[in-house]
Amino acid sequence: MEQNPKSVRMWIITCLLFILGQAMENDRDFMMCGTWRHGKASRNLKYDLKTGCKEIEISANESTLSVQGSITATCTRSSSIPLKSNPLQNQSNFCVFWEPLLDLLIVQVNGKNHTLCESHGLQGNCCTDLSQGNHKNAALYGIVNGSTHGDIIRYDVTEVYRFRGGSINCKEKFCDEASQKHSGANMIEEVVMKSNKTGRVDLPCAQSTIIEMKEGFTGLNFTLPVPQTVPPNMIPSVYLPSCLKSQSRNTSKVVCTYYQNKTLFQRGSSDAVLLGGIVGLSVENEIIKNLPERVRIRFHHSALPPNHSRSCVSWDTRRDNEVTWRYDGCYTVKIHDTETECCCNHLTYFAILVQVEQKATVRHLQALTFITAVGCAVSLVSCLVLFYWLCYRRGKKTQISLVHRGLVVAIFLLCLFFILTGTLANVGNKNVCKITGSLLHYALLSTLCWMAMEVFHTFLLIRKVFSSTIPTWIFYLVGFGLPVLLVGILLLIQDIYKVDIYGEREIVPSDDVNNPYRMCWMLENEKSLLAHYIINVGLLAVVVSSGSVMLFLVVREIRNRPDWKKIHVAFLSIWGLTCLFGTTWGLGFLDFGPLSETILFLFCIINSLQGFFLMLRYYALERMKKKDRSISDGSSSGSSKQHMLQTHEKS
Repeated sequence: MEQNPKSVRMWIITCLLFILGQAMENDRDFMMCGTWRHGKASRNLKYDLKTGCKEIEISANESTLSVQGSITATCTRSSSIPLKSNPLQNQSNFCVFWEPLLDLLIVQVNGKNHTLCESHGLQGNCCTDLSQGNHKNAALYGIVNGSTHGDIIRYDVTEVYRFRGGSINCKEKFCDEASQKHSGANMIEEVVMKSNKTGRVDLPCAQSTIIEMKEGFTGLNFTLPVPQTVPPNMIPSVYLPSCLKSQSRNTSKVVCTYYQNKTLFQRGSSDAVLLGGIVGLSVENEIIKNLPERVRIRFHHSALPPNHSRSCVSWDTRRDNEVTWRYDGCYTVKIHDTETECCCNHLTYFAILVQVEQKATVRHLQALTFITAVGCAVSLVSCLVLFYWLCYRRGKKTQISLVHRGLVVAIFLLCLFFILTGTLANVGNKNVCKITGSLLHYALLSTLCWMAMEVFHTFLLIRKVFSSTIPTWIFYLVGFGLPVLLVGILLLIQDIYKVDIYGEREIVPSDDVNNPYRMCWMLENEKSLLAHYIINVGLLAVVVSSGSVMLFLVVREIRNRPDWKKIHVAFLSIWGLTCLFGTTWGLGFLDFGPLSETILFLFCIINSLQGFFLMLRYYALERMKKKDRSISDGSSSGSSKQHMLQTHEKS
């Protein structure tokens, strides 16, 4: 018997739709949408919901859209809701949303939501994985283009759609789904917030608590909810500052979540691992960043083996779609070998990242530190003596003498703050360490600036017959004022972007990694390193290069003097000018290769004793001047330029 091709085609489509209905994606959440074809009279939404896990029936006729069945965990409701009617409208778009984990059922008609079952917390066992049952066709009124999750079930007018459910452990299924997605942690916090429950919320993969911040919130210390498998001494604690409460809202909700399972987050670099659990903090419908008072999260963990470091990190899901742990916005306080506090100026996910690779260490750190401290102490005394000579024994206050004084004061401050930085870093006061670090940075920049002024002033003396006509206050403005400007800009950046530039810095010795040397200096975050390379290294490069050029020019100008036939005079002149022009700091650029340790020792010895060398140079030249008064007063046999060079050399 010949079959109608149209009938065959419809039969194939029907079979495919049936197979699709049976094998449709069994999502935990359910969404069924369609177009309700109805009459022009008054309409209503009718529902009859009971507990259990049998089936849900969605039907429609000329005047009623109906949702009924037995699929809820705790919700039992039956009623009718009148819908807004439009005589000119004979069809309406609708969707039925069912979230079994929350026991939440919402029907949306023409864009307006009607909550049939409200959420009262997360459910354990729930009715989900709804699959298609037997549907009933209609002639005129009913549902057309019915679909689940966007997949069309039937194009024809259908009076009744039926879906059968199965009872499962919803919490476990939800955690399984979350662990397979990059946004799994966000899914958990959204569900916790939707649960509309204040207090503890438990999931197999996370434990949460919702805290309400009401008017007059003054801050709160609390311990996070954790699984029973976590020992009491390992439970993390959180401090929420008062500035977290928005002034524009009467009540704000904070979701605090603890994730013991790290599979949601361990997708970062393979050379680092997460230590312990992860803490997630968020405020409902708000983005929290740049807090004036930081949130503090205290982690308890096992002691780390040698050559491992720990740092507080955060993952901002608004900034990075995939898990990316960053150091920005947090600083690490190592309270104990088994206790670490993270102080952060924003809310997101926080953890402690352990670097598996060995720390960058310094060989002979104890010896280098001792040598530098002794050298700085000697330079401190030498600068005081030299300053006294320049002020009270020099007699006439020449511009040369005034420029020398500025350099002596800068070196004195540099040595003083370097000696203090190690002591103050161990006091434990963060603000004191920040101030000390900024002062040490200022003293270093001032020393480099004054060395540059010495180079510039010497250039003026070489190229001019008489002394420089530039006012002395210009030299002091550059030597002391420019470093104030540079450090002030860094402090302003620190205040605007809420990122620490100065603070406690650790230098790890290679022979004892568990006993690092602490000092107050610039930190190792992105902005601090950028400032270091631009300001410190840039200024040092300018000083060393210009000082080297000027040293060559001066030696070329005065090498034909009779005094230079004496070896000790030539050596003293070259060495004195080398310290004066700061070219010895160029050893810092040679710290590589097989001679790096030797270079490092020379760098520490020479530059820490720089004040002593300047005093020694001044003293030796004064003695030479007294022995050769006729040359220092200037003879008629030499030109006036030679006289100027000689006077400068012996000043």
